[in-house]
Amino acid sequence: MNNANNLSVFGKLSLGAGFAFLYLPIVVLVVYSFNASKLVTVWAGFSTHWYGELFRDEAVLSSLWLSLKIAFLASTMSVVLGTIAGLVLARFGPFRGKSLFAGMITAPMVMPEVITGLSMLLLFVQMQQWFGHPAERGVLTIWVGHVTLCMAYVTVVIRARLVEMDRSVEEAAMDLGARPLKIFFLITLPIIAPAIASGFLLAFTLSLDDLVITAFLSGPGSTTLPQLIFSRVRLGLNPEINALATITVLAVAVLVVSANRIMVRAERRRARLAAAAA
Repeated sequence: MNNANNLSVFGKLSLGAGFAFLYLPIVVLVVYSFNASKLVTVWAGFSTHWYGELFRDEAVLSSLWLSLKIAFLASTMSVVLGTIAGLVLARFGPFRGKSLFAGMITAPMVMPEVITGLSMLLLFVQMQQWFGHPAERGVLTIWVGHVTLCMAYVTVVIRARLVEMDRSVEEAAMDLGARPLKIFFLITLPIIAPAIASGFLLAFTLSLDDLVITAFLSGPGSTTLPQLIFSRVRLGLNPEINALATITVLAVAVLVVSANRIMVRAERRRARLAAAAA
């Protein structure tokens, strides 16, 4: 009994230490975003001055808008391509080159981003010499690079959901004369919708956070938010960046909680419909 209590206390302490290690830096960052001093390590009183400075900083706002736009476009295309790739890997039987196809799809997950960014930079330079396009590196090249990276993660998430999915419902629909395309949109797609939403959020986060590949594929006038933050932090810490990080943490928290609630409600609704049908 004493061993069980000691283990319980040790488990609680370990859990608390783990949460402190993960979230204490974020809490400190949020607190110091309300610091009146320009020195981020010296507390000079509560103030929202740096939030006002943030919303008056045109460079930050333009880079934030560019990052959000690229992240949305990249995650959308990654979901489309990842769903197709996941269907091929989970639904198609063995075919010649399947192992190579699966390896090439998931390669960006294990490949160092420096290698991925450098190889794509060389590709675009060679394409410019041969075809004259892309004329310059910018939003398009960054978007292609982010899709290449994010599609691998989306494919793994959707493939895992398709593999564990019960195919009896699809087979019953086929026996009733439904076309494969109709089965996909009316049966398969609603079932894997939580996985698609998870893949979209994961791809959005990866694209919004990426710095290495973006540094290789960006050009003049296409500075994303991670690049701007990295360049400013190298010159010294600025409370304005703390304010930006605080807003980002709040936005991500709201988005994650909202998406989780939507997926839980959808799952409960499908469970009720399945129980009613049974």
